Amino acid sequence: MAEKKSDIKLNILEPRATEKSYLEQTNRIYVFPVKKTMGKQEIAKMVEEEFKVTVTDVRTLIRNGKKTKFSKGKHAYPGITHRQDKKFAYVRLKQGDSIRVFDEPEDNKTSAKEAPKAEKAKKADKNAGKENK
Repeated sequence: MAEKKSDIKLNILEPRATEKSYLEQTNRIYVFPVKKTMGKQEIAKMVEEEFKVTVTDVRTLIRNGKKTKFSKGKHAYPGITHRQDKKFAYVRLKQGDSIRVFDEPEDNKTSAKEAPKAEKAKKADKNAGKENK
């Protein structure tokens, strides 16, 4: 049991940013890729803890892996294998709750403004080093 609790915390939840999931957000439904072993109660608990929202409904979906061909050379050992199955959770939130998916964090915006200043300072240091030689 102790392993499950630590295992849950190692998962990093990030909503899928696709066109279909963007349309679902109008109904307060968010799509998350999750481990195949996770249950609906675990998923709901993780989303509530991670994003500080209230979950009202969880639906899960397992997509079967596609067939892929493989070969160890031009004529040697041709065969077919399967990609891994994937599990997705469709999570509905309480009215008024939302999760930011497509917005950039504010930290990135400030660091992007400061980046040109840092580059100018580095160039000035390099030029000063060349003049000293």
